[in-house]
Amino acid sequence: MKSKNICVLNILVWMRVFFMFCLGFATLANAQSSDYPNRPITLITPFPAAGSTDLIARTIAQKLQEVLGKPIIVENHAGAGGNIGSNIVAKAAPDGYTILITSSSTHSIGAVLNKSVPFNYDTDFTPIVFGAVAPQILMVTKTIPATTLKDFIGFAKANPTVLNFSSAGNGTIMHLTGEAFKVEAGVQMVHIPYKGSGLSIPDLISGKVHVLFDSIVSGVSHVQDGKLVALAVLGKNRSPLLPNTPTMREIGAPYGLKDFESVNWWGFYGPKNLPKDIQMKLNQALNKTLKSKDVIDKLATLGAEPGGGTPEAFQELVLKDRAQWSKLIQSQKITLD
Repeated sequence: MKSKNICVLNILVWMRVFFMFCLGFATLANAQSSDYPNRPITLITPFPAAGSTDLIARTIAQKLQEVLGKPIIVENHAGAGGNIGSNIVAKAAPDGYTILITSSSTHSIGAVLNKSVPFNYDTDFTPIVFGAVAPQILMVTKTIPATTLKDFIGFAKANPTVLNFSSAGNGTIMHLTGEAFKVEAGVQMVHIPYKGSGLSIPDLISGKVHVLFDSIVSGVSHVQDGKLVALAVLGKNRSPLLPNTPTMREIGAPYGLKDFESVNWWGFYGPKNLPKDIQMKLNQALNKTLKSKDVIDKLATLGAEPGGGTPEAFQELVLKDRAQWSKLIQSQKITLD
């Protein structure tokens, strides 16, 4: 009986120790959350430098560090259509010091196409806020005889084995936009994936590749300096940056392209299990950043508009966008094989 009582006593002692440990850990976690952030934050960009995601990231990060009072370190981890950088954040500690800015290419399109990534696009991330939005533009090399959409479609149909188009990688919005355009316009083009759209620009200028459906954010400068030709803006309205370039809605009716649009969004995520108070501190700081005049003006020079809102609204946007791309992927039986 005495040994039994000792055993029960030992169990109670260990239960108390375990309880105090958990209480202490929770107290420490709360203390860490309450003074967040107290050191630099790393913002992972899963695409190369000078691409649209990188440009949006650095524009927002510059103001965000003023709002939070701590440095924001932008790191580019490109490859696999954005999945390398995304995986870094998915596996990061949920302390708010490693966050992700990404685009439609990962959490909308990638979530449908990628079946073997080492993370789940929904359960391994914590949505923070919708960051920005901008239309794609259809750009072509000056080495082919096309300065209008009509010219381009005519040339493509007359030369069905000649044209190719580049993208930022398999499964990115540029890839899917090109595949959708081929179907709607009834033309043939071979897809050539790069590790980022910017890496394909020299080949596009030289004529090694012929077509790129790029975000206006990263593509417009090459049109403005005369190195590439923009045939159409793939949003609802013309862009002030390219006032003489019509939308597909304006010029696409004869080719079945009147309703053809492709718009890219960017947004912020943390790892799964990000504490609610940290999630909301980041959300509030980013909303304040996105409403600042200097960020609005800088985004405008890139052809983008600021986002904002709640984490829930951002997740709804992602799921709606994913459903739209899923229809195309399924109807055209697009795979990454």
